[in-house]
Amino acid sequence: MKTFVVIGLGRFGTAVAEELCELGHEVLAVDAFEEPVQEIADKVTHAAICDARSASALSSLGVRNYDCAIVSVGNDLGTSTLITLNLKEMGVPQVICKAQSHIHRRLLEKIGADQVVFPEHEMGLKLAHNLVGTNVINYLELSKDYGLVEIPAPQSWWGRHLSDLNVRAQYGVNIMAVRHQGEEDLTVAPGAAFEIKTGDHLVVVGRLDAIRHIRSL
Repeated sequence: MKTFVVIGLGRFGTAVAEELCELGHEVLAVDAFEEPVQEIADKVTHAAICDARSASALSSLGVRNYDCAIVSVGNDLGTSTLITLNLKEMGVPQVICKAQSHIHRRLLEKIGADQVVFPEHEMGLKLAHNLVGTNVINYLELSKDYGLVEIPAPQSWWGRHLSDLNVRAQYGVNIMAVRHQGEEDLTVAPGAAFEIKTGDHLVVVGRLDAIRHIRSL
């Protein structure tokens, strides 16, 4: 079991806190306002009203003893930056922050955030890809140029081995896993002798323009 503190109980923070607790972990949920703290109190291990901009207030909650802190106060750059700085100076091992822009992300990373996420941005990208290309099953932006995507294998690849396709050299992407049609389990890190079958889905990582090219085959 790991220990988490979630700071900021908007929709994102509340969902993260409740799910972590549901998965069996210890969760301290924190917000500056009473109402969201009361609403989540019965769904997490601990809940507290606290102005996380104050290092002394955070310290009084024992935040330094938690394995990971999630800062979900993403709408206020100044507040999330100050909270993140407090957590890093306290020595919290892992600090994950919600950001609203790339500038916000760069600032958080510069002061030591271990990971920065864009929940709305990432969901918007996934929705856009699903709307314009129904053959995209899952999409994760790794950077503005690279992504991890699950797509159907091109029909011209059916019945061929990975060694014949030489995907990395020919297309500039790596096949991380394959899912056979109608199956839930993935074949992870398939070898050169692996044969692509009819209806397979490929989990590929690489440049987004290269992935778009494969989708057009």
